[in-house]
Amino acid sequence: MGRGRVELKRIENKINRQVTFSKRRNGLLKKAYELSVLCDAEVGLIIFSSRGKLYEFGSAGMTKTLERYQRCCINPQDNSFEHETQSWYQEVSKLKAKYESLQRTQRHLLGEDLGPLSVKELQNLERQLEGALSQARQRKTQIMVEQMEELRRKERHLGDMNKQLKMKVSLELSSLEAGEGQGLRGFQCPWNSTSSPGNTSFPMHPSLPPPPHSNPMDCHPDEPVLQIGYQHYFPAEGPSSVPRSMSAESNMLQGWVL
Repeated sequence: MGRGRVELKRIENKINRQVTFSKRRNGLLKKAYELSVLCDAEVGLIIFSSRGKLYEFGSAGMTKTLERYQRCCINPQDNSFEHETQSWYQEVSKLKAKYESLQRTQRHLLGEDLGPLSVKELQNLERQLEGALSQARQRKTQIMVEQMEELRRKERHLGDMNKQLKMKVSLELSSLEAGEGQGLRGFQCPWNSTSSPGNTSFPMHPSLPPPPHSNPMDCHPDEPVLQIGYQHYFPAEGPSSVPRSMSAESNMLQGWVL
């Protein structure tokens, strides 16, 4: 017949309570020792009896275990700071490795340090360079097309402005010509309105030949004449007592005398 289940409650009998404490204490210490050996764990066990007697077990020493416990539990801020420092150190290490990798890739793209690369790595590098070159050419072509479109647009705009300026100038010239025509029609010359082709008040010098059809500049012999320019010299018939120098001088002054 198996042993029955023991009810978990305080043992009222003092002798039985002492016996049960002794047995279970030894079993608990044994289990702590087995746990530290089998699982390579740091185990610390402290037991106080009802009379105040201390029983303890420390796999790495109770003092060392308590100091570690205090560092982990009593100062959680220090522990979090240490954990944050470790995480930052790991992050810096990852970034440094990534930076070195990027620098190495950049040197490979520039054609440097190609000695350690294998044939497969060189083929991958070649494909990368071809792809980058194709994208650069496409971008260059796109920029050139956009610039050409912009220049065409500016050309059309300037052409429209040129047409507008031409139209404006032509309109202004037309208005100016119309105004000048009206002014000339309003102005009438006196000789055209009051004189006939054969009648004029301006005499003509007798030495000039008369016009073939009309002589508006004919003058009367008794009226004074204004002669501008050099007067031809006509020598007088017969002997003359006037010196030749005086006759030439009077001949030159005749053209300026009224």
